[in-house]
Amino acid sequence: MAATDPKSRRNQRASQYSDPSCAYCPPDVRACRQGEQDERGPGFCPSNVDPDGVAEAYGNYADPFVRRVAQESARVESEGYCRWTRVEEICEFAKKMGFRKIGIATCISFVDQALTLSRILESHGFEVASAACKHGGFAKEGIGLADAEKIRPGGHESICNPVSQAALLNRAGCELNVVLGLCVGHDSLFYRHSDGLATTLVAKDRVLAHNPVGALNLADTYYSRVWGPERAATPPKIPKQGRRRGNDEPA
Repeated sequence: MAATDPKSRRNQRASQYSDPSCAYCPPDVRACRQGEQDERGPGFCPSNVDPDGVAEAYGNYADPFVRRVAQESARVESEGYCRWTRVEEICEFAKKMGFRKIGIATCISFVDQALTLSRILESHGFEVASAACKHGGFAKEGIGLADAEKIRPGGHESICNPVSQAALLNRAGCELNVVLGLCVGHDSLFYRHSDGLATTLVAKDRVLAHNPVGALNLADTYYSRVWGPERAATPPKIPKQGRRRGNDEPA
């Protein structure tokens, strides 16, 4: 096969990478949108880096439940595209899935919003259970935190308790759980322990009025502090694995 053959060149480029790096895909490529990733995907495209893994994962859609979730999600996306709020999307998705009971895993600071959400869900005919993060009132010292590691040292502070939130909603029979403002890491523990499907309505960001994408959109201006000490002077165009001598050669 000639070295100039497009497929041969793609294989050579892909050999530079062991990890998928979709974040670096140029705006004028994004070939997976048109189903052209095999022809136009860069070397770090998942279809080039790990085609067997992609194919194996795709096989999971043969599972009836997984397939149905994927189908109904796509239908909600299509029917409500740029029209429905996320609250409406959650309601419509749950209806299409035939769910009866929905759980709300809320931060204690979002209990008022959780009440509004609970009433909205009930107005659509769902049963609703809700659990706030501080339930149980267990002291932070109980999980090995020192007094100096509290937000306000010198007094009682209850741990956020996402593992028990998940357990409560599991025992209540919730088929879909809505995460409402759980802290980073606490939300991760909730997802890990939730038996039902879980979706996020609010991602907590106390500084940005719970709009965390603002830090990305303003990373080069107002929120430049988000950058670490290894920030490159010139923005790289390809993933680190493919860079040679610090130059960003096309992948």
